[in-house]
Amino acid sequence: MLQFIIIGTRFSAVKNDCVFGSDFDINEITEVSKVLTELNRPILYSLSPGVGVTPDMAKAVNSLVNLYRVTGDDWDTWDDVASHFDVSRDFASAGMIGAGGLQGKSWPDLDMLPLGWLTDPASNEGPHRSCRLSLDEQKTQMTLWSMAKSPLMYGGDLRNLDDTTNSIITNPTLLEIDYYSSNNVEFPFINANNHLKADDPVIARKYGKLKKRSMLDRHILHLTSCQDHSAKGWVSQVVESEVDRVCWKWNLGINKRLFCMDKRKPLLTSDQEMVYKQQYQGKHNLFTLDSKEFCLDASPKQKLTSQELKGSSFSPCKWDANQMWEFNVNGTLMNSYSGLCATVRAVKAATNAVGGIRSWIATGRAGEIFLAFFNLNDATSTISAKISDLDRVLPGRSLGNASCTYTEIWSAKSDGPVNTISIDVAMHGCALFVLKCA
Repeated sequence: MLQFIIIGTRFSAVKNDCVFGSDFDINEITEVSKVLTELNRPILYSLSPGVGVTPDMAKAVNSLVNLYRVTGDDWDTWDDVASHFDVSRDFASAGMIGAGGLQGKSWPDLDMLPLGWLTDPASNEGPHRSCRLSLDEQKTQMTLWSMAKSPLMYGGDLRNLDDTTNSIITNPTLLEIDYYSSNNVEFPFINANNHLKADDPVIARKYGKLKKRSMLDRHILHLTSCQDHSAKGWVSQVVESEVDRVCWKWNLGINKRLFCMDKRKPLLTSDQEMVYKQQYQGKHNLFTLDSKEFCLDASPKQKLTSQELKGSSFSPCKWDANQMWEFNVNGTLMNSYSGLCATVRAVKAATNAVGGIRSWIATGRAGEIFLAFFNLNDATSTISAKISDLDRVLPGRSLGNASCTYTEIWSAKSDGPVNTISIDVAMHGCALFVLKCA
């Protein structure tokens, strides 16, 4: 599905949705790429969604496109930011950053930057709130995106761009890294000491809870043939005298809570009522349990997590075949638009809840070295690295006896010559060094 086309004097792009990740369609991607190649102007070709993308899948399309999503939708929560560390590491180690692409190069896309003035997932309101990430978390996100050379797309309201957000997204060092750096990879040779007190009951309880939830249940809703046995898992419940509910009863994993939606006849005018009785008798809108304004939409390729249902597959209720569902006595829930039936699966979703430390490294076009420390822990950590270890991941560099000076970008602190770099990094924060070695 071509979601949108941008044609400009300096920039043109095609966004192709529902063809990548869990909706992978190599034939459509190939055909669109061929059409774009035959045009008399370069056009950027972008793919989504990014759910379920692997480096092997990216290698099948990178020569056909310019950027491709490698994660689900990114919003302004720390869990969303932290989930990108493993993904970006894997695509970097697979050599996908800046690999050959359509009439140029291609890039793994970590999604837009949800900074500044925002709206909410699935909201029909315009931007109405500030980003919920802390300042340190915003710096961490922008630094990781730049070190991983992700396309940088601002996801906030430019009409209400505050000075702090503007200073982060226009930081000249980060833009230099994103545009011109090379050899961008995760740097594993670091050490850290967490500033945690063993007798601190608040920290102890928090870390105990985090460790217990390192694996979470995630429910995947998608469409399949109504003849598929896996689609026959719905039951109907009467909650109140005029409220019916449909619930999925199978394979919900350790959570054990039923996945449910309420159903009702669509709200129609008198003229529409007659047509409805002819076409959609016995069919209903389905809406979330906490909102009666948004109804479940469906398309033949829609595959969404339960956390994303309201944000991605629920839209304002209307008289539309895409929102008409029929519950059948054999336990299936059929959509009038596609003729397919809904089913739900539970999968394990790993989280970065336990925290940890990470580091990335890259080289600049003037020979400088960029080194970033990231603290994913819920307390300040002292992170350090030896200069002599840097050449273990940098090709052609020998830094065993090098004399290096550095500037840390966020604090503007400079030092050197040094043999070891060490700094206290705040909870969910980062440090970014520009090293010059001789």
